[in-house]
Amino acid sequence: METLLPIIVQVITGVIGGQAVGAALKNAAMGQLPKILSGAVGGLAGGQILGSLMGDPATAGALGGMLGDAVGGVGGGAILTAIVGAVMGAMKKA
Repeated sequence: METLLPIIVQVITGVIGGQAVGAALKNAAMGQLPKILSGAVGGLAGGQILGSLMGDPATAGALGGMLGDAVGGVGGGAILTAIVGAVMGAMKKA
């Protein structure tokens, strides 16, 4: 369970970040599925990257590790969803 909980936190917060960016970028006109998928994938990637930058989770403590997973998840989900939205918007214009 110790290895699964960070992944769950990263995916859920990534979806939240993706939904927030998708709502803010109305001109991208993304459906729910691309926002959810890009948010989840971006959240997982962002959480992993931030976790590796923070170092060993055992030294960061449980709260520091969870907070890093959540922040990385939201940030990664938001960034990847914005990129996917921009690409989809550019494809619709072409």
